[in-house]
Amino acid sequence: MRPFMDQRTALNVRINVTPIIDVAMVIVITLLITAPMIARNDIEIDLPQTQTRSVEDEVRVNVTLGKDGRVAIEEQVMPAANLAAALQERLSQPGNENVLVVVRADAGMPYREVRETMAVVRTAGAKRIAFATRLRGEEDR
Repeated sequence: MRPFMDQRTALNVRINVTPIIDVAMVIVITLLITAPMIARNDIEIDLPQTQTRSVEDEVRVNVTLGKDGRVAIEEQVMPAANLAAALQERLSQPGNENVLVVVRADAGMPYREVRETMAVVRTAGAKRIAFATRLRGEEDR
């Protein structure tokens, strides 16, 4: 026997979305309250001011290391043993006390030799030392 079903009472089979909306609103409100607390910086710092100068405008001394072990200051090729004395003489000239010394080394040079050359440059009195690199895809100049 089938249960008797009254045609007047229809079944209500809808999903109640109110609890889902309530939970979503609580999550949104929680995120809105906690987000500023997470992004807050606890340490107050005053960053130093800087001024950007073009590389072409800056006075610099180039120290070049060749793959064959030759060393040059600008275009003057010399033995590696004379590098410290020649660079010290160059840096002692008036106006060169705070000059940028750029070390340019061949990519095939062993790192040990480049590191030793940079140590020699530092002991010669260079206060500012940079290492020259080339952008990927840049043509040889």
